[in-house]
Amino acid sequence: MNKTYKVAAVLMDIEAELRSIGCWDLQAPPPEALRSEQPFAVDTLTFSQWLQFIFIPRMQFLIDQKQPLPNASGIAPMAEESFRGMQLPIKGLITALQTVDALLGSQSS
Repeated sequence: MNKTYKVAAVLMDIEAELRSIGCWDLQAPPPEALRSEQPFAVDTLTFSQWLQFIFIPRMQFLIDQKQPLPNASGIAPMAEESFRGMQLPIKGLITALQTVDALLGSQSS
């Protein structure tokens, strides 16, 4: 399985983990919240909203359009920091994000 297919599979894992911990929103934030220029849209979205409404859709768009994927990622550390102190079972989510970080940082296609 090539890297693109592996990333697509992990995107589904990330969604499933967000749903399982109750961090999947049924309603999208206002459009202006999605236009943040800050890393991870920290000024307008929670980290889980950023994953749901920005990261997953952008990655899926790149995959669908057969565009190159980013060659670096550091999402897992941000997730660990964002969820620190919350009493949520995030181990599966962190594992999925570490996997996507590793896949995007690898040189294979």
